[in-house]
Amino acid sequence: MTRAPEPPPAHVRAAFGARDAEPELIDGGPAWRCGDATIRPAPKPAEATWIAKTLDGLDVPNLRIGRPLRSTDGRYVVGGWSATKFLAGRAEARHDEVVAVAQRLHQATAELPKPRFLEARTDVFAVADRLAWREDDVPLDADLGGRLFDLLKETLKPIALKPQVVHGDLFGNVLFAGNAPPAVIDFTAYWRPPEWAAAVVAVDAVAWGGADPGLLKRWGHLSEWPQALVRATLFRLAVHALHPLSTSQSFAGLERAAHQVTALL
Repeated sequence: MTRAPEPPPAHVRAAFGARDAEPELIDGGPAWRCGDATIRPAPKPAEATWIAKTLDGLDVPNLRIGRPLRSTDGRYVVGGWSATKFLAGRAEARHDEVVAVAQRLHQATAELPKPRFLEARTDVFAVADRLAWREDDVPLDADLGGRLFDLLKETLKPIALKPQVVHGDLFGNVLFAGNAPPAVIDFTAYWRPPEWAAAVVAVDAVAWGGADPGLLKRWGHLSEWPQALVRATLFRLAVHALHPLSTSQSFAGLERAAHQVTALL
């Protein structure tokens, strides 16, 4: 049985100005709404501090940003938790708009230097990312994505896209609230081309968001889009094959997305 998320303790809520707020779990967690603050686990302080500083300095037209909150003594991370201003909204099946958000966001992050913590990451997502770009080689579970990964990687071709800081997990992390601009509530940093980050959104949307197959074609004007889609699909296949919670049921949508990407090559 999956353990229920633990709310931020009282001293953390107090540090971020939400002493008397009752924690409310947001969409199953791990983030909690505490009054006007969203407080989430920050197990990697260096990464959480970089995210806070980056989001605090970003100004993106027609986009709401979850601005970081400092603690009463000026810190971005307290006791393994960080906080941002709460933004109203919910994730919706507006997939083309999320891809458009990726485009606007990554124009704003284009000149950011490469974060040092990326080289030290060894989590499932970092390993899968390196596998998709042929920068690493580890065995993958054949039935949970490894077999399809091996087939699809044969379609890789060299690309000349420029890497930069991108948000590599925008699907589900863009919120919509009526006529308000879309909101980005977190930042999962990668050093990859922005076309790849947009392709990850598209692949995720087809695999798990109910997007129509035309989504993959509608963004075909982006540079080297077919190869960006291949690398995005390889990334998700590797994540699925490596992740301990993956199942054959969760693989079905990703398998469908992979076949649709292959049809575009």
